[in-house]
Amino acid sequence: MIRRRDKSVTVARSGEDTDAPVSSGTPRSSHAVTRRSLLRSGFAALAAAPFARPLAASSPSIRRSRRNVVKQADDIVLGVSAAFSGPSRGLGTELYRGAMAWFSYVNDNGGVNGRRIVLKLYDDGYQPDTCVANTLRLMQDDDVFLLFGYVGTPTVTRVLPLLKRFSDRQVYLFFPFTGAEPQREPPYGEFAFNLRASYRQETAGLVDNFVRIGRRRVAVFYQIDAYGRSGWAGVREALARHGETIAGEATYTRGTPFGASMRRQVEILRAGSPDAVICIGAYAACAAFARDAVDQGLHVPVANLSFVGSENLQRVLRERRSDPDSYTRFLVNSQVVPAFDDATFPSVNEYHRLMFQYDPQLPEDLEKLTEGESYQPLARGFVSLEGFLNAKLMTEILRRLGGRPDRSGLEQAVFTVRNFPLGIGESVSFGPDRRQGMQRVYYTVADGDHFALLDNWEAKFGAS
Repeated sequence: MIRRRDKSVTVARSGEDTDAPVSSGTPRSSHAVTRRSLLRSGFAALAAAPFARPLAASSPSIRRSRRNVVKQADDIVLGVSAAFSGPSRGLGTELYRGAMAWFSYVNDNGGVNGRRIVLKLYDDGYQPDTCVANTLRLMQDDDVFLLFGYVGTPTVTRVLPLLKRFSDRQVYLFFPFTGAEPQREPPYGEFAFNLRASYRQETAGLVDNFVRIGRRRVAVFYQIDAYGRSGWAGVREALARHGETIAGEATYTRGTPFGASMRRQVEILRAGSPDAVICIGAYAACAAFARDAVDQGLHVPVANLSFVGSENLQRVLRERRSDPDSYTRFLVNSQVVPAFDDATFPSVNEYHRLMFQYDPQLPEDLEKLTEGESYQPLARGFVSLEGFLNAKLMTEILRRLGGRPDRSGLEQAVFTVRNFPLGIGESVSFGPDRRQGMQRVYYTVADGDHFALLDNWEAKFGAS
């Protein structure tokens, strides 16, 4: 197998999580659910399970990425700090893989106005202090053209003040993997551009649907940091519009692995007799909560936001289980991209073809970081599809800068994107007062080891 190995990649080690563990429990005053057949959707040739790797490299029809891509003077360099190690490494890995499937295709076909797009990668392990150090290095030492594809609210919220402090450099953050509000609002919104829908939109949709089917007592399990509090605030606001309050809340510390016990958090929430639980966290801890909820008899819908990484959540829940469906049948996930097996969308077809063709892998130095931390990349999924769409729109913006790209023209280039067809049934628009390109939220439930779009909440989760 020939894999892309970027010798210019530099690796930063993760710092220690300084958040103190907190767990609190003070309450505050279908027949339509079926998985699309891959045969019917046109993906019969790619019908491996979503947890599997693409077909073996021995197949002569599969062309792999070039090795050892070295930075050239006229490359457009995008700076990335993301989680490539630690319990959330699957998020950084899959977002990167999806983006590189598109960027590899672009570079193999002449680049953008004759220039290649190159990613300068640093690992932050989903730790804010490390992300800040990485960002300073990217801006000052590496002089990257822009920042791209960051992962997580606690990391991004710590970086935003840097962008404001160094505003004279006109370095913008594009399409971070977070739906939090700080990069959408003053005083930092002017330094970032978002593609995905916000956490407020995701939590509002989940709450509205639960209330509509009679599940009004909604509890919250959340990561005790900026990400968790952002989602918690969204749930609280959405419930208030229905005259309700949070039925109970429990927290966990960022970086908690799947092997940790969440029995205490389950006990706290059970005391509030919830009709549903909304989780705002990463896949390892949220899977641990879902596991312990089932084991302790808390049989209510357990919802997760898009950030969780649905595929990895489901994978760790199902591994080595004699009855895996019992641990996933209560799951529902909000998503910010359409189903990754829906062949009715042109960009989803492109995504499948290019992920299959290039099979992007982490550079060698980053893979060495995770020795002893086994991680099996997904053939395809919601996170890598989001990375793919991020890269596709990023390429279009860079194209609009012309043959001599300059950071001073970036903002205006973004504002020229109006009703741009991204190939997923939703056009993208930006403007001075619109720095989020897409608005739609989708919902999925587990269907065996796959996912199905949820369009009949009453049939699946209606309160009896």
